[in-house]
Amino acid sequence: MSISGTVRLRRAPSVIGSLLIGASLLVPALGSAQSLSAEDISAAVSDRTYQGSMTVDRFAEYYAADGSIRGDGYTGEWRAEDDTLCFRYGEAAETCWGVIINGPAMTLLKDGEVDGSGMLVDGNPLEL
Repeated sequence: MSISGTVRLRRAPSVIGSLLIGASLLVPALGSAQSLSAEDISAAVSDRTYQGSMTVDRFAEYYAADGSIRGDGYTGEWRAEDDTLCFRYGEAAETCWGVIINGPAMTLLKDGEVDGSGMLVDGNPLEL
């Protein structure tokens, strides 16, 4: 998944900015993060919308319980493994990120570095 170069949020709800500020306060220090099982990750993201950013690009996408992803003008698939969340969009190869979940805040890690952060919102409020 290379969101930073291909997916951009076309309509940015006003709540995203305040949610991202709140997310930075909720994410634990990387050294104190607990290991998450695939079941933990699935329970946290299933039937929720992720509103956040990867590097500099903001976006929102809905993670359906059936493993599908719906964004503004695109679709994909998600699946969880222990400590990782994997995404596949179109014909692109699947890419996995480490994940830290603290309440509604979710941080995505690539090679141990923060690559994205945002908030998980119940359901599909943006009707993606």
